[in-house]
Amino acid sequence: MAQEREVLLMKGNEAIAHAAIRCGCDGYFGYPITPQSEVLETLAELKPWETTGMVVVQAESEVASINMLYGGGGTGKRVMTSSSSPGVALMQEGIAYMAGAEVPGLIVNVQRGGPGLGTIQPSQSDYYQATRGGGNGDYHVIVLAPNSVQEMADFVDLGFELAFRYRNPAMILSDGVIGQMMEKVVLPPQKPRRTDEEIYAECPWASNGHGLKTRGPQVITSLELDPAVMEQRNLHLQAKYKQVEENEVRFESTGCEDAEYAIVAFGSASRIAQKAIETLRNNGTKVGLFRPITLWPFPKKAIHDLAQRVKGILVVEINAGMMVYDVENAAEHCVPIRQFGRLGGIVPDPDEIVEAMEQLKQVCCK
Repeated sequence: MAQEREVLLMKGNEAIAHAAIRCGCDGYFGYPITPQSEVLETLAELKPWETTGMVVVQAESEVASINMLYGGGGTGKRVMTSSSSPGVALMQEGIAYMAGAEVPGLIVNVQRGGPGLGTIQPSQSDYYQATRGGGNGDYHVIVLAPNSVQEMADFVDLGFELAFRYRNPAMILSDGVIGQMMEKVVLPPQKPRRTDEEIYAECPWASNGHGLKTRGPQVITSLELDPAVMEQRNLHLQAKYKQVEENEVRFESTGCEDAEYAIVAFGSASRIAQKAIETLRNNGTKVGLFRPITLWPFPKKAIHDLAQRVKGILVVEINAGMMVYDVENAAEHCVPIRQFGRLGGIVPDPDEIVEAMEQLKQVCCK
């Protein structure tokens, strides 16, 4: 009989920290910034170096922390960092290096409003940064978008799994709402950290000093001065990204079976949209919710199929309009699509979403 797991009440940021320890994370390197500072603070309080041997370092900057991630991931270790929007902006060069050198690692972004230093309030305006590759070159980061404290915990293990499966950086793209709110959560069971022998077997590419007599030196770099060789490396990466798009699309669809209209939203915006949908359905408008869980790879085909069945789509996101362009491209503009969002750290009210849907209905009826 399976052992019953304890249900706890905690913040999303705290869930990230607890899950990291339980998922066999080898090292965390981060820098405090609102609204994600509780990740580092919780790890400091839990002192996993005394129980599992997990390393926890407050780096001198976000630039330092992402390069520590590059080094740790390059040895085959499960390593992660967390920050918030302007901090993640500083990490972009290191993330591009990791993608180019095919180094796995987990980055958590608890978004706040911008541009620049902006505000400490929630936002979803790092969508482009996360899904388009915020650094230089042709690359992608695998992006998971939780909408609950439970998913904050669940996506740590999933993020590591995907990062190592494809030798690619993975990101949990959250926001200040989910990072700070408290909910019930069931933490994952404790996994042991992998031994050096297990890492050697699972990560033959790792530059960890093992097996030099049989394998030769393992050099991990994103630098290649020969353009012909660099093109082949890029083609290899593009083939890998295609494989990710074929195998790792994740989404959730609620009430779309009989829906005449659909709301597409991710993260905390999807939670607010759920309340608006309840009101709309009580008023006689059949609305469904489509929630992308992987923002990259984006669920293009599922949204294309949805667009064939509804009269219109409202995209709700806490920014000026970013995901809406991916929805429009996936739907091939076959139905009216509108975007509603609030800016500057203001979280939308469900009644505002209801009003935006009523305006979309008028457009669809013309």
